[in-house]
Amino acid sequence: MTPKISRFLAEKGPPTPCLVVDLDRVAANYVALREALPEAEIYYAMKANPAPRLLSTLVEQGSSFDAASAEEIDQCLDVGIAPDRISYGNTIKKRRDIARAYDRGVRLFAFDSDEELDKLAAEAPGARVFCRILTSSDGADWPLSRKFGCDLDMARNLMLKATDKGLEAHGISFHVGSQQTDPEQWEIAIGRAAMVFSDLRERGLRPKMLNLGGGFPARYRGDALPPMEQFASAIMAAMARHFGNDRPDMIIEPGRSITADAGVIRTEVVLISRKAYGDPVRWVYFDVGKFGGLAETMDEAIRYPVATAYDGWPEGPVVIAGPTCDGADILYDRYRYTLPLALKTGDIVDLLSAGAYTSVYASRAFNGFQPMAEYYI
Repeated sequence: MTPKISRFLAEKGPPTPCLVVDLDRVAANYVALREALPEAEIYYAMKANPAPRLLSTLVEQGSSFDAASAEEIDQCLDVGIAPDRISYGNTIKKRRDIARAYDRGVRLFAFDSDEELDKLAAEAPGARVFCRILTSSDGADWPLSRKFGCDLDMARNLMLKATDKGLEAHGISFHVGSQQTDPEQWEIAIGRAAMVFSDLRERGLRPKMLNLGGGFPARYRGDALPPMEQFASAIMAAMARHFGNDRPDMIIEPGRSITADAGVIRTEVVLISRKAYGDPVRWVYFDVGKFGGLAETMDEAIRYPVATAYDGWPEGPVVIAGPTCDGADILYDRYRYTLPLALKTGDIVDLLSAGAYTSVYASRAFNGFQPMAEYYI
């Protein structure tokens, strides 16, 4: 909770549920990451939060942007972002969306399969392409392994085919998993990528870029995270070890680490109940749940810090759930939260570090509940 958000909530008293994001904190997080890794170009991962004012804030800081769809590319262009600062980083694209991005000036595309490479050759002739390799998501709270990437032999062959098809075989990418808390995972992934670079150089290709993906973590409930400098140090040490003085250009795709702690979700307690007389566990229902923007509570992977007006008072165990008529709309059960015993229906609760992967996940109107309001200040 930044002082700026606290003042806004006190003065405006917006209806709940709502998300409030401090754009000064967004800018500060960007600057801190840039200073920690000055040799890497930052491509903000729009999927974390693509609000126009947030994008404009990052444009002012000099950011480039990683887009996952043609619609996200249009959002970039609508706020004045030049197409040469956009990467179409999704490896799963429709042909018409590739053509649409190419027609609008985008020239940097991800792929990880033969069919996707064929689509790029047909719809984005001469474009720069980078192949995503499979990596482990060990240490990540929100894994991204298996769905994206290919093995090293396939990546090598695909990059050779890209050249044959008239594309520029620009580089290799990986992603160590979202909310990655182990800096050493970059060491492993960089080593694997370096093997592909070595193979390609032996065959006469000189790829220019290594995309280290995102995964830089935000601070949630119970997390004891290494400082950003430790992640940067691990990355640069691995680059030196595996590439020596012949390092490729580096890009990174942070999302969560830029926006998460810049945002707070304010919610209201709709109901507090127990499932049996004498049950010590209370069920606390908020007016926002999985379908209203808290999708990352799935499997209780991301655990938001909770603040109330009674913090410091005696607490008891709770199950936290959302308001919808759906049995899956339970936020925290196994990872047992405790909340103040004085908490009552109608009270306000704040979910902290909620600026990333929240409002963008909200359903349009499941059960008739409208998406939460958003304020960028």
